[in-house]
Amino acid sequence: MKIKVLIVATWMLVAFDKSLIQGFYLPGLAPVGFCEKETQECKNLIKMFVNRLDSVESVIPYEYDKFDLCQLSTEFSPVENLGQVVFGERIHSSPYNFTFKQKQDCFNVCTKNYDLKIEADKKKLNFLKKGIMLNYHQHWIIDNMPVTWCYEVDNEQNYCAPGFPLGCYVTKDSNRMDACVIDVNYGTANTFYVFNHVDIVIGYHTLEEDAQQASRLVSAKVTPKSFKHPKPGVCPDKTNEVNEPMGINMKLEENGEKLSISYSYSVNFVEQKEIRWASRWDYILESMPHSNIQWFSIMNSLVIVLFLSGMVAMIMLRTLHKDITRYNQMDTEEAQEEFGWKLVHGDVFRPPRRGMLLSVFVGSGTQIFVMTFITLIFACLGFLSPANRGALMTCVLVLYVLLGTPAGYISARIYKTFGGEKWKSNVLLTSFLVPSMVFAVFFVMNLVLWIYGSSAAIPFTTLVALLALWFCVSTPLTFFGAYFGYKNRPIEVPVRTNQIPRQIPEQSFYTRPLPGIVMGGILPFGCIFIQLFFILNSIWSHQFYYMFGFLFVVALILVITCSEATILLCYFHLCAEDYHWWWRSFLTSGFTAFYFGIYCVHYFVSKLQIVGGASTLLYFGYTFIMVLLFFLFCGTVGFFSCLWFVMKIYSVVKVD
Repeated sequence: MKIKVLIVATWMLVAFDKSLIQGFYLPGLAPVGFCEKETQECKNLIKMFVNRLDSVESVIPYEYDKFDLCQLSTEFSPVENLGQVVFGERIHSSPYNFTFKQKQDCFNVCTKNYDLKIEADKKKLNFLKKGIMLNYHQHWIIDNMPVTWCYEVDNEQNYCAPGFPLGCYVTKDSNRMDACVIDVNYGTANTFYVFNHVDIVIGYHTLEEDAQQASRLVSAKVTPKSFKHPKPGVCPDKTNEVNEPMGINMKLEENGEKLSISYSYSVNFVEQKEIRWASRWDYILESMPHSNIQWFSIMNSLVIVLFLSGMVAMIMLRTLHKDITRYNQMDTEEAQEEFGWKLVHGDVFRPPRRGMLLSVFVGSGTQIFVMTFITLIFACLGFLSPANRGALMTCVLVLYVLLGTPAGYISARIYKTFGGEKWKSNVLLTSFLVPSMVFAVFFVMNLVLWIYGSSAAIPFTTLVALLALWFCVSTPLTFFGAYFGYKNRPIEVPVRTNQIPRQIPEQSFYTRPLPGIVMGGILPFGCIFIQLFFILNSIWSHQFYYMFGFLFVVALILVITCSEATILLCYFHLCAEDYHWWWRSFLTSGFTAFYFGIYCVHYFVSKLQIVGGASTLLYFGYTFIMVLLFFLFCGTVGFFSCLWFVMKIYSVVKVD
């Protein structure tokens, strides 16, 4: 029955997910109309905004003006939400502004002059060259959608990237002209080519039913080029197919010459009747990894769930049922001669060692578990789409802060069940242990970003605001939940605990704690490792992640797999008369996070091209935070699954 429900949910959520791809703006982002003559309902001026510059070869993003590009406009900048500030996505007005349907062949935006005898100018130019070498990309935004750079990849598929590079660096041994899409004539060795000219094509869709003939923008594509302008502010002859590129080589620096870089653009408007405003993100998202790989991920996970469900069903319906029937039919003396899980009924609910730490971990894991699924529900409804920048991080932070109450309640209730008396220490640890670990790592990484002048460095005021949310909102809510947790009675267990602990017989290799924990995390990780690739790509390769329906189903499968694998191993250990299941249940499913960490290391080595010690430190710092939260998530699932299982089987068997 469980599998049928899961398969039906898979189809429904994936179908729902596809509908979201075609309608990102349903949750409240209204379309903007553009006309050739401006009215109250229709705009004429198209403003372009710029976002931070990032690179797949460096984890450190920078503001737009860090590379000495054209001066930013101070007229207007969109209001940033908490998620944008934390991620360093500070959007500013650009000097690039267009008039709707007004074509421009070549418009000079600004000219930057460098005297290479002056150290300050030389430093600015070197930083620009560093950005070109590390393949930093500019990110422009028109009408709340990214300006894309479209080109063909190896399999002749058209790929549209949300951004375009600063330029291209050509070396003696190899060149990157294929990645930068420049002419073969620009292949001078040891030269930096600056993409100082862009051809912009803006697509629009005219509403036929609108009396004013208002149009909506449905695409914005850019083709970066390298032009050496004849004079500062004068565009080259565009009829000439072989214009001299804007190159920076070693001779300029050696001779201390002067250098001028002019930035220009051309813009053209194309009507696209076949593209509707609600589906204007399709051409970007369709060039991302296809859903057939996601289907493979779902089917792979379902196979594992079917296998585990069959094993658990066999144990529940056959072995366990026979055990209970046999135990209940025998008298007490004969039952004591039996070997198996009934013999440890007097010790199975004995409080574990370090019960304080376990209860704190379970409380924090509950907070993360609830936060994750509420976030996924909002994402499936379309509120956290790529069009709503920063919404995902804002949702995660706000939910984590507001869910301090269930964390405090669960931690206090579990700790009281263990017979703990240091309730003050329990509440304080629940409020501060896990957040302190995350904040400490985050603060160190923020210091690194501050040192490098990155846009991802959180301002001091925002850092104070985050601390205020932690101390003034999350902590009181945790104390509030702990109050009700301690006020309630402990969890009632079905059997009494003996005063003298039973001796555990010598265990075979596969029933010992460490092998069981190591084996327990393999199957849950096998359900999610394909999905992890897309998530890591969205984080480190700067791709849009939008298939939240798939992610929701995979999260459900992960919960089921962790539960079944932990229950299965718990039953084997109880049959071997090992009653230390409290910590083992948490660590068995929590060990999935260890494989997650190993996969992140593999992804770093094999998929990424990150260079530099600071970027490496930042990568593994963020990875540590993700692995820690994932450990608590999975461990909590395994703990409650085993708690339910153990209470269930010992409540139906007759004991003295």
